[in-house]
Amino acid sequence: MTDSTLNRALSLTDQANGKSREMISPIWLLFNPKHPAVKHYIWTPVLAEIQDQVYRELRNRIDSSKIYTRFAVSDSRIVPNTLNWWDTKVAAEIANFREFASLHKPKILISFGAFPFEFLRRVYGMKPEKGPKSWGTSNLGDEFIKSIEHFDLNKTNIFPLLRRIVESDKYIDDHDYNDKYFKYVGTNIARRIIEHKDQLNIWMD
Repeated sequence: MTDSTLNRALSLTDQANGKSREMISPIWLLFNPKHPAVKHYIWTPVLAEIQDQVYRELRNRIDSSKIYTRFAVSDSRIVPNTLNWWDTKVAAEIANFREFASLHKPKILISFGAFPFEFLRRVYGMKPEKGPKSWGTSNLGDEFIKSIEHFDLNKTNIFPLLRRIVESDKYIDDHDYNDKYFKYVGTNIARRIIEHKDQLNIWMD
C-alpha cells in the first residue's frame, strides 16, 4: 500500500467494526509513506524475534491484529526532504496525530527511520527540533537504547528502529548485521512487553 491507502483502509475497518482500532491498541507502528515495504523487510523479522521471545517465556503469542499500523502523514508528497523541512502541511499532520495520541495514549510507539522518529519527537514536543541529517543509523541506535533503558508504562515510549540496515551499526557487537539487528531490537522490545504482560491487551484469545 502507498500514500494514504493504508490509513484509509484502517479507518474504514474501524468504522465497520464500530470502534476505534487506536483505542484498543497499546502498540502503534509508524511508517514513512515513501517506504511502505519497510513493514515487510524490517518489522516482519523484528516481530518474529519478539514472538519467539514471548513464546519461550510466556507460551503465548501477540495477536498482530491488535497492533495499530499507520503512516506518519497521509500523502507521501509532503514528506520532508533537505529542501523542505517542515512545511505547514506536515505541521497539520503533527497536530492531528498529537490529538489521536493524547486521546488514546499508546504505551509503545515504534517508528521506522529518520522522518517518522522526528515526526514523533515533534508530536511530543521534544527539543531541540532536528533536521533531516540528524538521525543517521548510529543516532537512531543510541535513541533506541535510551528508550529501552528508560521504559515507563505510565507514559508513551518511542522506540526508533532503522528503515534500512548498514554496516556502521556501532551498537551491534559483531558483523552479522541484519540478523543481529533484528534479534537485538526484537529481544529488547520483547523483554519490556513480557515485563508488563498483564497491562498490555495484545495477546491471542
